[in-house]
Amino acid sequence: MTQIQLTNTITHKKEVFTPINPQHIGLYVCGPTVYDRPHIGNARSAITFDILYRLLKQCYPKVTYVRNVTDVDDKINTRARDLNIPIRTLTTETLEYYHRDIASLSGLQPDIEPRATEHIAEMIAMIEQLISKGHAYSAEGHVLFDIQSYKDYGALSRKNQDDLIAGARIEIAPYKKNAADFVLWKPSDADTPGWDSPWGYGRPGWHIECSAMSAKYLGQTFDIHAGGVDLIFPHHENEVAQSCCAHDTQRMANTWLHNGHLTVNGEKMSKSLGNFITVQDLLEHHDGEVIRLALLLTHYRQPLDWTNQQLAHAKNMLDRFYGALNLTTELIENETISPLILDALTDDLNVPGALAVLHDLANQMYKAPSTEIASALKGSAALMGLLKKSPTEWFQGHMHSTNIDSSDIETLIAVRHTAKAAKNFTESDKIRAQLLEKGIILLDTPTGTTWRRA
Repeated sequence: MTQIQLTNTITHKKEVFTPINPQHIGLYVCGPTVYDRPHIGNARSAITFDILYRLLKQCYPKVTYVRNVTDVDDKINTRARDLNIPIRTLTTETLEYYHRDIASLSGLQPDIEPRATEHIAEMIAMIEQLISKGHAYSAEGHVLFDIQSYKDYGALSRKNQDDLIAGARIEIAPYKKNAADFVLWKPSDADTPGWDSPWGYGRPGWHIECSAMSAKYLGQTFDIHAGGVDLIFPHHENEVAQSCCAHDTQRMANTWLHNGHLTVNGEKMSKSLGNFITVQDLLEHHDGEVIRLALLLTHYRQPLDWTNQQLAHAKNMLDRFYGALNLTTELIENETISPLILDALTDDLNVPGALAVLHDLANQMYKAPSTEIASALKGSAALMGLLKKSPTEWFQGHMHSTNIDSSDIETLIAVRHTAKAAKNFTESDKIRAQLLEKGIILLDTPTGTTWRRA
């Protein structure tokens, strides 16, 4: 069995991943809150843990990947009100956008994608457990978790509980025992989504959703819980508290993974700064595979600063890899995976190290092309969701920056061939320049002229 090492947020150490059941791995990733198109920060988390999912599937017989959908939230309520549309219409449409955009980046669908609104009964049952065990209390239509009832509160984020209580910048409500106590259930008015509960008509707090859904599909303690670093506190800290107290367990998940922050040209991404970039924005000008690779160039735990230069770098890398595959004319029937790729990815998802292996395989192809090396290059890249197209599809496929189709290109190549045969090199060079202006590069080879889009 291949050994995987992962940096566990609980211990802040790289550890050998030891599954609860080696025959069946449980992975839970915090998914989208569906009120707007996914942005590149959302995409970074989705693509990072898509790599993890692919690796786990490669190394273990069965993996259950659960990624939740938060479809009850105050941001959703506000957005639906602003657009004057039903909340269910907004969440359904936005989730379809999310699926489409992440699929464009070659992100795999999870095995289970539970929606919060379809698991209210499980949330109410968990809240009742917490109340019965003295970890939660009801007050004025609210139910709150009593953080002082859980001695390990703050352990995941390494925050001191006393400091949290003393310095809590949270709404000070008279019904709270401590300012840092967080909401499990809150009342809803007639215009806000709600459900009947023992505490009145209301809706769940954000944190209880993931605790209830992960327990239902993966058990009270499971292998890996993952998400963005911004979720460590308070979301994941509160999940741990709820889950461990409701189930009387030591841990909710044995391994916690978090990807680093994403900035844009050195600044925090926000609509007010005008640097808010959605996946849809990028797909209008870039191939999804380019965006995917640009998100993977930086190790997942490190901060990622998004720039146009990263996109250009990713495009150049893919051109080089596809160019190497293009050196063999034989059909690649049996893709293989280089052991060096597995060595890199099993070392805490070291994608930059894995890309170095792809570069080495490409170097070998450029020096001495062979079907065996091409097979290893394509199969190894496939494990990272890359090189899914044929070289022809990659180099000649439609790109938004060009306005000429392949039949017109082939016609001009034929005209140029006739001009060259007649030694009319002025006309030949004119056609080359004309195509280059339209983003088409001609490549003269011993077997004829081929072309690619710039």
